[in-house]
Amino acid sequence: MNNDPVKATPPSPSDRWNWRLRRERRAYLALQDGTVFRGYSVGAPCEAVGEVVFNTGMTGYQEMLTDPSYAGQFITFTCPEIGNVGMNGADRESARLFAAGLLIREANLPSNWRSEHSLQDTLAAQEVPALAGIDTRALTLLLRDRGTQRAFLSATGETPPAEGVRRAQAWRGLDGQDYASRVSCREPYAWDPDGRLTCSWGSADALPAADLAVVAYDFGIKWNILRHLRRQGMQVTVVPAHTPAADVLARRPDGVLLSNGPADPAALDFAVATIQRLLGAVPIMGICLGHQLLGRALGARTYRLKFGHHGGNHPVQELATGRVAITSQNHNFAVDGGSLDPRRAAVTHLNLNDQTLEGFRVLDAPAFAVQYHPEGAPGPHDPAPLFAQFRTLIDQTRPDRRG
Repeated sequence: MNNDPVKATPPSPSDRWNWRLRRERRAYLALQDGTVFRGYSVGAPCEAVGEVVFNTGMTGYQEMLTDPSYAGQFITFTCPEIGNVGMNGADRESARLFAAGLLIREANLPSNWRSEHSLQDTLAAQEVPALAGIDTRALTLLLRDRGTQRAFLSATGETPPAEGVRRAQAWRGLDGQDYASRVSCREPYAWDPDGRLTCSWGSADALPAADLAVVAYDFGIKWNILRHLRRQGMQVTVVPAHTPAADVLARRPDGVLLSNGPADPAALDFAVATIQRLLGAVPIMGICLGHQLLGRALGARTYRLKFGHHGGNHPVQELATGRVAITSQNHNFAVDGGSLDPRRAAVTHLNLNDQTLEGFRVLDAPAFAVQYHPEGAPGPHDPAPLFAQFRTLIDQTRPDRRG
């Protein structure tokens, strides 16, 4: 006689009315501090380790899940209702989901004319675990109080929670880890030669002629950064994170973009060395991780924030004008403004919530960087003119550089 337990076929992730699954709450999230949050699976029936962060955005879960900056992280949404608008091909920020997992309060089925797939089915198809029924308010408060946590997510509940806590504690985490190389493209490619991806949001405006050539380093780049560059008349070639400076300069670019990306900038010494070779040779703009790497190239230090900045409601002040922009942010590390050499860089932007450095310009080379995301997606459009500023910087330096 076979005494092995009979395993029931797991319910479809789209079945929000599976009351047994919701009632039993076998799935769980175990934190490194020993706390366990119970829920039920709405994604892939698997287990994973990751770093738990919370995002305060009210919309844009698809953009966040497809943002390569979230590699290795479990996203907790403070907005309680997730899934309403489904998933579609136009709003994604990369070719696939990059978040290690998802933690939400209520998983809804889509009710939107633009939806092509449900969130739940997409998570399952791309093997990303997700839990609903989580007390996301309590989890967010814990993260704010104790800081970002390493965690183990069990969508099946098959691993005992005590073992889940042990695995969370044993995981090496993101500090000192080069996740940019994991998410970067493998070969150079031209962004959107026919303009379809740039106009994927249904914009009726014709794209301007592409009279500038820009190289974008892919440390985990978002597509909306590339869209904005193209809308500024830039034809963009995206290159892998480890591309040598000599290879980039051989392309004779008018400018170089240092992209956003995941994990610890202190682990990317190869990128810092590359940027040091590019400084002064070509105009540079850095965003998020690119901001941190440019800071390190100037000799500044980076450090981990207690629980990071994740959301679309962060006020940033431009020091020259006093003007405040509401910004989209997604980062766990920051540049120590006090470690910037004032002979080489000037602080341009500060975060009004915690006074962290949000932007600087280089004094001895045509380069600037911002910590926040001027491309939004999701988020406000207040900082979008920074891409025009990059265009202006290039136009101002082209005659001298080519003459």
